[in-house]
Amino acid sequence: MSIEDEITFLERLPMLRPLGSGALRSLAIAAETYSMQPGEVLFTAGEDADGAYILQQGSVTLKPLQGPEAVAGPGTLLGESALLAETKRSATVTAREASMLMRVSRATFLKILDSYPDAAQRLRDHLALRANQWARDMENVRAVLSRGKRPE
Repeated sequence: MSIEDEITFLERLPMLRPLGSGALRSLAIAAETYSMQPGEVLFTAGEDADGAYILQQGSVTLKPLQGPEAVAGPGTLLGESALLAETKRSATVTAREASMLMRVSRATFLKILDSYPDAAQRLRDHLALRANQWARDMENVRAVLSRGKRPE
């Protein structure tokens, strides 16, 4: 992928889109590329997380400590919270097929935000909107449950 193709790809990711082309260019240049073979484990649930991965090609299985497995394909951002804060991996991620990923370390991501304060502000605003939407969604679920009905 050319750098322009990578920027276009990153622009499609909801969390990264607000950063804008300048910050995304820096992110694309700084990101490391990883390839995985079927059955290869990217990371394990409970491990310390120091960055995120962006699935460019292929697919992976996500197996949380509890709950059902899920499958993720191209355009999935794995471990987005690790870009901003120290955290643990919430699932084990294993390649289902030959896959290509970009890795972005937290240190790199935070340096890019420092270099692009307008991008950092847009990201903050985006995350605030998401948090507000989650709160509304939880309130709707609470209201349905308090009426004794199952959510649709």
